[in-house]
Amino acid sequence: RVGEGFWCKTVSCVTYERDGFSIMTDLLFTEKDLVTSLKDYIKAEESKLEQIKKWAERLDVLSVTATQDPEGFLGHPVNAFKLMKRLNTEWGELESLVLTDMSDGFISNLTIQRQHFPNDDDQTGAAKALMRLQDTYQLDTKDISTGELPGTAAAVSFRSSLTVDDCYDLGRVAYSEADYYHTELWMAQALQQLDQGEEAAAVDAVTLLDYLSYSIYQQGELERALAHTKRLLSLDPDHQRANGNLKYFEYQLSKQKKAEGEKTQDGGRERRSTSKGRPADYLPERKKYEQLCRGEGIKMTPLRASRLFCRYYDNNRHPMFVIGPVKEEDEWDRPRIVRYHSIVSDKEIEKVKELAKPRLRRATISNPVTGALETAHYRISKSAWLAAYEHPVVDKINQRIQDITGLDVSTAEELQVANYGVGGQYEPHFDFGRKDEPDAFKELGTGNRIATWLLYMSDVASGGATVFTDVGAAVWPKKGTAVFWYNLHANGEGDYRTRHAACPVLVGNKWVSNKWIHERGQEFRRRCSLEEAA
Repeated sequence: RVGEGFWCKTVSCVTYERDGFSIMTDLLFTEKDLVTSLKDYIKAEESKLEQIKKWAERLDVLSVTATQDPEGFLGHPVNAFKLMKRLNTEWGELESLVLTDMSDGFISNLTIQRQHFPNDDDQTGAAKALMRLQDTYQLDTKDISTGELPGTAAAVSFRSSLTVDDCYDLGRVAYSEADYYHTELWMAQALQQLDQGEEAAAVDAVTLLDYLSYSIYQQGELERALAHTKRLLSLDPDHQRANGNLKYFEYQLSKQKKAEGEKTQDGGRERRSTSKGRPADYLPERKKYEQLCRGEGIKMTPLRASRLFCRYYDNNRHPMFVIGPVKEEDEWDRPRIVRYHSIVSDKEIEKVKELAKPRLRRATISNPVTGALETAHYRISKSAWLAAYEHPVVDKINQRIQDITGLDVSTAEELQVANYGVGGQYEPHFDFGRKDEPDAFKELGTGNRIATWLLYMSDVASGGATVFTDVGAAVWPKKGTAVFWYNLHANGEGDYRTRHAACPVLVGNKWVSNKWIHERGQEFRRRCSLEEAA
């Protein structure tokens, strides 16, 4: 994008007479040049070692803090992004630096480990996650850059900040996607930090202003684009592209003002339409979805809320709950969503996580056309499946679900354990197979998903709610509790009010496990009792 300079090297040729004195004199000066070069080499080595020492000391302090509570540390999205950047970019730069030395042991170790490091796509994904959080929770770039995010007050030791170069990298990711809205935000933040005296290693004000002026122009704001271009030229008068843009912007601005003047009648002015703001995307309910994630737009009136109750529930005097009934709380009325409190112990949760962690893989969805499992950009999490026979704790949880719901879990899917890290989300979807997806669960042979049991296995410092976009409901994670709802009406038709989503995790780690219960083998006594209560 920005023109690169070249080092111009000149070679001096020395002509000397063919006598011993002249030759020796030249050799003497050659040796002097070699000594000077050797000193420069020593200085370079010392400088390199000093850089490596500072790097090691900084990373040592950081790693000690991080490894005390890895999940808490990585729960801060800035820490997750910077980890991706360090491993993908900065450790590679350090490798290049050290390769000129004889540190063969370190290099061989680093080379072996690099095969497990994140790549460019991973770093880009982390950058996009930060921007997704920025939009969903309406965060200011400065707050993200300083690490002052909602939910971080109790974890000050994990707080991290973005450098000028970090902000620039985020802006470049947005630019590569033709996302000029976020390009402007992050290039402006980088420039602000640079103007405040922060040093940068990979970028200067000219480059930032170049990106800024173009991204602002692409959003239709000619006057601001022109102002940034003029500032750029004050720093670099010979900047070829900026000089061309200056003339173009001035020409376009004069045309715009002339056109607006012609359209002005009775002192009124017709506003010029621009493309300012976030780019449109594929999700029509994006605004509602993000509002609910922030706790806004919830459609529960005080009158409706007064009809929601908490109770001790024994499932019609089920033998397991006669003496010790479970605590049941109404979360929503239509569709009815209930929460069960203290449904699993911390010990059981840790065992489930222990079983799942080695198997966690990028979560997949069922292709509505082919029925095949595949990854999707709108579901960002890692998941694993646990069968009842693998450990008694899984079998106990399955049995507990059956005892509480009154539904047969023998035809249900295995227990799915999911972990949502930085920016982890699952955009609005239905759990049941719709009429245009007749083969959604055909291979299982157990019918449609009649109900969903969602168990929260962690608290989340900020974000991570389960929201129902059609009805305007939001359910917040609480460790050890489970929420339950039916996906189908009693006649087997899908309940479209159950369209729901997992909001992005802003700060923290979100662990859940879910049980999708299918139609095969069910009786509708429990179903009817719930509908009567609703």
